Amino acid sequence: MVKERFEDWKPPEIEDGKLNKYNWVVQHKDNLQLGYQTDIGAFTYINAKNGVLIEDQVQIGSHCSIYSISTIDNKEGEVSLKRNCRIGTHSVVMPGVSVGENSIIGAFSYVNKDIPANVVAYGVPAQVIRSLSEEELE
Repeated sequence: MVKERFEDWKPPEIEDGKLNKYNWVVQHKDNLQLGYQTDIGAFTYINAKNGVLIEDQVQIGSHCSIYSISTIDNKEGEVSLKRNCRIGTHSVVMPGVSVGENSIIGAFSYVNKDIPANVVAYGVPAQVIRSLSEEELE
């Protein structure tokens, strides 16, 4: 299902380390793969040093942080946000993590391990709370 607000969607112009017109920023932009009809909220930070894949129709709330490298614990790895997943506002996604297709991450979550497809997960650290129903997947 294509939402009306995405009918004329065009990828944003991204300059390394600078806020774009939607007020989110990417470091290492050459390692970011941005899918079609993505929606990324203001003041989100993406560090794509080791690769960040954001598939089609992914929604990321405002004030989120997506890290493919962490200097605190020396973890590195590509982050993969699968088609139609949604990341709630103020959430943090750590290196090497994959969030599955259609999954929903609740606001203010800390995602430090893979989240499977078609689930709701939230918390610090994020944990799977339940599977999405067939109706919710339509």
